[in-house]
Amino acid sequence: MTEFDALIATLSLTMGVAWASGINLYAAVLVLGIGGATGNIALPESLQVVQDPMVIAAAGIMYAVQFFADKTPGVDTGWDSIHTFIRIPAGAMLAAASVGDVTPALQVTAGLLGGTLSAATHATKAGTRVLINTSPEPFSNWAASISEDIAVLGGLWIALNYPLVFIGLLAIFVLLMIWLLPRLWRAIRTVLHKIGQWLGISRPAVTGQQPTPAVAAELERLKTLLDQGALSATEYQQAKQKVLTQ
Repeated sequence: MTEFDALIATLSLTMGVAWASGINLYAAVLVLGIGGATGNIALPESLQVVQDPMVIAAAGIMYAVQFFADKTPGVDTGWDSIHTFIRIPAGAMLAAASVGDVTPALQVTAGLLGGTLSAATHATKAGTRVLINTSPEPFSNWAASISEDIAVLGGLWIALNYPLVFIGLLAIFVLLMIWLLPRLWRAIRTVLHKIGQWLGISRPAVTGQQPTPAVAAELERLKTLLDQGALSATEYQQAKQKVLTQ
């Protein structure tokens, strides 16, 4: 293997485990652990801890728990919320360990990039599930969860066997996330606002509301001052906003 091939393989493994950790951490550890223990995957020495039978058993048990929790509407969102504090740091640690025996600076860099990628994939997964849970039927949850499991297994296989292909696909995935995450956030805010209205926590937006006579008179006075030059346009807008928000 040439130096370039080794670099691409390391980059693919590092970003692959970080990406997979944000979606299904336990499946990622299970694949690496079983693959390394059976000799099908050559893991860096610093990552070979996942080959330990105890780690494989723990990952297998937690994957079984997640398999069912992730397919239950509502429970999956709670599970994702808890795993905000697990997937992201775990993805950073796995990414740092994947670069092998290198300088501490390079390991820290890999950890920072890996943690960021894990956070982005986790946010995309969790945000998508919040929207899916607005549907009363469970089939969409099942389809999403199974698709995620297949994506993690397939993505890691591609990362380990076809590094350049994985890096290209990851670049496309990142661009899609950049486009999708703001839209997900706006949709989630809408859902949370409706839930707040249902619980009586937030008020529905009022459109077309007429100002009270006192407010209308004050606005008229400010407009007169603007026309007379006593107020600048900026001062008028600030004063108007203050009156309207009182």
